[in-house]
Amino acid sequence: MFASNKRLRSSLSIKNIIEILLGTFIYSIGINTFIVHAKLLSGGVSGISLIVQYLTGLPAGYTIFMLNIPLLIISYKKIGSRFTFYTILGTLSLSLFLILTQFLDKIINFDDPILLCLYGGVLTGAGMGIVFANHGSTGGLDIISVLMKKKHENFEIGKTNLYINFFIVLAGAIFIGLQSALYTLVSMSINSFVLDKTINGFNRRKMLFIITNEEEKISNAIMNDLKRGVTFIQAEGAYTKTNRRILYCVVSLSQIPYLKHLVYSIDSNAFISILDVSEVRGKGFMDDLF
Repeated sequence: MFASNKRLRSSLSIKNIIEILLGTFIYSIGINTFIVHAKLLSGGVSGISLIVQYLTGLPAGYTIFMLNIPLLIISYKKIGSRFTFYTILGTLSLSLFLILTQFLDKIINFDDPILLCLYGGVLTGAGMGIVFANHGSTGGLDIISVLMKKKHENFEIGKTNLYINFFIVLAGAIFIGLQSALYTLVSMSINSFVLDKTINGFNRRKMLFIITNEEEKISNAIMNDLKRGVTFIQAEGAYTKTNRRILYCVVSLSQIPYLKHLVYSIDSNAFISILDVSEVRGKGFMDDLF
């Protein structure tokens, strides 16, 4: 037990904790400022909690906390202690922020449903994306989605949440009306898009192929200055028939400008090909989100 607790502490990050709190705060602002003001729903447990709030006046934060207890038990058994800890943090902070920011519903003085569902979808999607990108979730159906993500690498959380939530909105239409349900679907579609873009944006990587006559100097510079690994790929020029080594490496998006400066300061005639990378795992890069 003590060894397990030690491993958990070593896997936690202050940065992740702060950003999970930021993500749930942004999410709660999107809910209370726009979604609730327009009498719309959000997805999953949050949507169920909003239905309860509309019918009884009980703040959604309380219902979210109660409904998440059994799902958190499943998370601990099936996903792992780190994700469960971050999800408990996300669930508790979301519940708290939803209660504390409930007054924001009163500050909006317009009733344009398009604007309300647009900005509600953007803020809730961005908030959820920040939480997911930091190894956590806001509980509810997020836990089920992460279970699927672990089994299927190409599984897209945002799209799947949208499919599941479609049926929740159909049920919610009985309580909030057809028009509000249709606007909710618009908001949830925006949420889904922003969610996936936010997750990918937090982990954008670039793959580079570098052709140069100074491969040793450039490879050493990349390894020493950028702390990134370099692989030599044996190749032959189709025109010159000359054997040479191509440098292959993967860097973060923010490192691209300095890397180009580094390469061209050594070999002004170097050829660089830069490609987008959808996913990178391994030493020096963020491990699997979950």
